[in-house]
Parts: sequence; structure tokens; C-alpha cells
Amino acid sequence: MLDLLTRHWWLLVVRGVLGILFGILALVWPRATIAALVLLFGAYAIVDGVATLYAAITGREGADRGLSRRPARGGHRVWLAIEGLLGIGAGLVAFFWPGITALVLLWVIAFWAILTGVMEVAAAIRLRKELDNEWLLGLAGVASVLFGMLLLLLPGTGALALIWLIGTYALVFGVILIVLGLRLRGAGHRPATA
Repeated sequence: MLDLLTRHWWLLVVRGVLGILFGILALVWPRATIAALVLLFGAYAIVDGVATLYAAITGREGADRGLSRRPARGGHRVWLAIEGLLGIGAGLVAFFWPGITALVLLWVIAFWAILTGVMEVAAAIRLRKELDNEWLLGLAGVASVLFGMLLLLLPGTGALALIWLIGTYALVFGVILIVLGLRLRGAGHRPATA
């Protein structure tokens, strides 16, 4: 899995940049209508889901070392694919039902954040022996779970508070993913140690 992440470190950086851009847009235009928020969230979730699904599909074990190009073993690609499909599904729900209420949107975002966060924490636990800075992935996962739980526990906060919460979450999550991606890039350039 470390090989997959180091080869595709740039996908984490892209996801992080998109998260930061989404967060800035949400914070700069806090009075945007719920329909605009639905479309912004939908676009972000689809792009994030496609990037994650791409990483799951293109992961090959041993390709960078001239070894076999067989698919990577284990269930980590399955979890990446599930996370990507969840993101795409959440985005499609937002696009096909733009008149969705604030509460339903809140629940869609909350469950998406919790499920993807749990998968990221699980991936961090699996990587703890392979990667020095796996805590960043775990931190991103914990941030997602906490964000989702907060949305579920405080559903009556109103659309403006929701926009500020989503924008702040996207900024923090984006920064964490960029830092993780850049660290993975560095890990990919170091020679393997015995």
C-alpha cells in the first residue's frame, strides 16, 4: 500500500488543493443559497471520489522496482474503491436532487465524512509499520469522523453555520492532505531500508 501511495502522492495533493478551494469558496460567500452549496459540494465530492477511485484502480504492486505488475494484494484497494464510490455517490445525490433540504444535505455530508474518515483511519493503522508519518492520514480520518459527528449532533445550526463549518473542515482537511501528499512524495524518493 505504501508503494501505491508514494507513486500517487500527487492525488492527495490535488484532493487537498480542491478541499482548500472549496473551503475558501464556502467561507467567502457564506450567504450562498443552499442550491449553490449543494452544487459546490457535489462537484467536490465527485472529483474527490474520482481521484480516490483512480488510485484504487491504477495501484500496481512492484511496478516501480521493475518487478511484476500484478494487482496489489490485500483489501486496501477495495477500501479505496469504496471510498471513491461513496464520494461519487454523494456528489451525484447532490446533482440529481438540487432542491434537497439543508437537513438532508447535512446528513449526506455527515455520513460521507464519517464513512470516509473511518476508512482513512483504518488505512493509517495498516500503514503504521510501513510509513513514518501515517498519523497524518489518521488525523485526516479523525477530522472527517469528528466533522460528520458534529453535523449529526447539531443539525439545527442553520445554513450559515453549516456553510462556515463545511468551509473550515474543507480547509483543514485540504491542508492535512497536502502535507501528507508531500511527505509521501519524499518517502517515494528515499531508498528502501532493510
